[in-house]
Amino acid sequence: MSQRRVVITGASAVATAGLGREAFFDGLLAPAPDERPRNVPELDLSAYFETKEARRLDRHAQFALIAAAEALAEAGDLPYDPERIGSLVGTGVGGMRTFEEQVLVQHEKGSRRVSPFLIPMMMANASSAHISMKYGFEGPCETTVTACAASNQSIGNALNMIRWDRCDAMVTGGTESSTTVVGLAGFQNMTALSSSGQSRPFDAGRDGFIAAEAAGVLVIEELEGARARGATILAEILGYATTADAHHITAPSPGGVGAIKCMTRAIADAGLQPSDIAYVNAHGTSTPLNDAAEAQACAHLFGTPGPYVTSIKGVTGHSLGAAGAIEAVSVVESMIRGIIPPTANTTAVDPELPPINVVLGEGQEWTPGPTISNSFGFGGHNASLIFGPAPQ
Repeated sequence: MSQRRVVITGASAVATAGLGREAFFDGLLAPAPDERPRNVPELDLSAYFETKEARRLDRHAQFALIAAAEALAEAGDLPYDPERIGSLVGTGVGGMRTFEEQVLVQHEKGSRRVSPFLIPMMMANASSAHISMKYGFEGPCETTVTACAASNQSIGNALNMIRWDRCDAMVTGGTESSTTVVGLAGFQNMTALSSSGQSRPFDAGRDGFIAAEAAGVLVIEELEGARARGATILAEILGYATTADAHHITAPSPGGVGAIKCMTRAIADAGLQPSDIAYVNAHGTSTPLNDAAEAQACAHLFGTPGPYVTSIKGVTGHSLGAAGAIEAVSVVESMIRGIIPPTANTTAVDPELPPINVVLGEGQEWTPGPTISNSFGFGGHNASLIFGPAPQ
């Protein structure tokens, strides 16, 4: 079946590394911060919301709306039928912060003091819904909730909405703000968090991730429509695939079998061969099992040392359902600048892993080419996107 080409015309991130695509990428080229967790610095919400509106949004929805505002401003006016513009923003857990706060209110002050806005604030679909309402987008409005794969699956599903001529443009990505007392305790007690206080993807000393909050949003649209309206095209989305490990609720399938299948299908969906891939934006969480499985998958598919590999989580921490979205923003800016950010805190690839070509120390200059961006979530969810430079 003939498919329409899909390009990115707006992209923004809200993260500890910076607000906006350029500031965010500058942060990826700087030394990793020491903060744990990696929370977004306090923002001037008055620049984006009325006071009452801000109070009725959980922090994860605030982030998504700010990133969407920045991305849409960059994309410019979308001259399409509102019924053919949709919003699809993923998350891992939604409004966990509001939920925890209101549980305390109920415990300390009684049920009658629980906020009537609890449910709409904690709903996982709040971000997509608010973007739709704010901008009048009447097309598909959905939320993918698949742990750390949520953003990539959201972007991939939005891609297909346009490819298959259901929509002309989509606002898509992911958001997360679950670095709460209970959330952090849960990850700590399952030994997922770094005890050393550093995220070191693929390093021999890796011992877990640093929890983070963030949001990333892309504006994507059909290529000919973007050209017709004179939009600045930042990059192209070439392919997508998603699979399930069907193995374990938290551990990846041994040997990276699920990741291999997912990446293989994404590359085929883009009409490419593994040898065409120039750069792997790795999921790279800094946990022993995840990094081993992904390294094995990359070595199996691309050989060794293979294409450049990096994980930005040394700087950003792991923002769960937002991770794939901010990494998509990173890939876009990497293509624009011709530089791949380094894998912060990692000094040498674990010798027990295959010798993959991890970017260490400083940013790596490159000639932008097809890039695969991976997200692998608890539950065995795998999602890979293929990006390419802006078409000439």
